Amino acid sequence: MARLFRARGRFGELTGEIYSSHPERADELVQCRHVVLEKSGQRRPMELERIWMHDGRPVFQFAGIDSISAAEVCEGSDVLVESSQGVRTQAGEYTHAELIGCRLMDVNGEQTADATEIGVVRGVEEYGSAPLLTVRLVDGREAMVPFARSICKEVDVIGKVIRVDLPAGLLDL
Repeated sequence: MARLFRARGRFGELTGEIYSSHPERADELVQCRHVVLEKSGQRRPMELERIWMHDGRPVFQFAGIDSISAAEVCEGSDVLVESSQGVRTQAGEYTHAELIGCRLMDVNGEQTADATEIGVVRGVEEYGSAPLLTVRLVDGREAMVPFARSICKEVDVIGKVIRVDLPAGLLDL
């Protein structure tokens, strides 16, 4: 659903980022009262009291988090919801949760089922342009692969496979 960045204000609010290409959906997310905060593999159930926008960023308020020091503990957490509560994606849109765990298969410019496994998506980073898939390569290294139509030719979130046609040298960066 979202990632929390830093404490804001003295009442335990946190700024964050909503994982959606439609940030205006923040109003829909308020309906997801029961959420889980996940940080470093640790999960903590929380109740989301409200979300509002401030200077173009969502601000989150959770029940029981009422001070800066309590909010700082939550910094860097992912806000998770049950898939039945989440905002529905539109055709061609994918949640970070759907992409994480997908195997990247390089089709080498071919449109066949034969492909070479490159690695597994471990995260999704957004910096304003095309999202970047953080991929754990089969040799153990980590690489960033743009989640762009020119590279990601087929996305099968049910089968947990993304077929890609990588530009030469991308994995060497």
